Amino acid sequence: MADLRSRPIGATASLGRTGYPSIRSATGGELQIVTGSAQAGFNPLDLLLASLAACMSMSARIAARELAFSDTFEGLEVDVSGEKSADEPSRFVGFTVRMTFHGEMPSEQQWLIARRAEEICTVSNSLAVHPQLLLGPA
Repeated sequence: MADLRSRPIGATASLGRTGYPSIRSATGGELQIVTGSAQAGFNPLDLLLASLAACMSMSARIAARELAFSDTFEGLEVDVSGEKSADEPSRFVGFTVRMTFHGEMPSEQQWLIARRAEEICTVSNSLAVHPQLLLGPA
């Protein structure tokens, strides 16, 4: 992973008295949050699942390269869903990550890539970490 460069990370949510949050990344990306069931867009849970899907897809490509499977790796789709708890506190109690590889990659290689991707993925490795809560300006 020597080709990875450092990049500013972080996000700031701004919320007024009414409406939905606006999210800004440390690099200047912006995203509007929606929570209505009929509204197109991302809600906070979608963002968590999307982060896991994106991280696992990029980690799979890194894993394919590490495992010398680049010649058979043509790409993939990663679909992530989460099972919400019926009890308090509100949380996910499980995640399902489905990887669909493009092309004719043998299933043994797919499993090796999937397992290594999960080891590499910063998001999957971070899901068990509790956030440190602070009050006041950054």
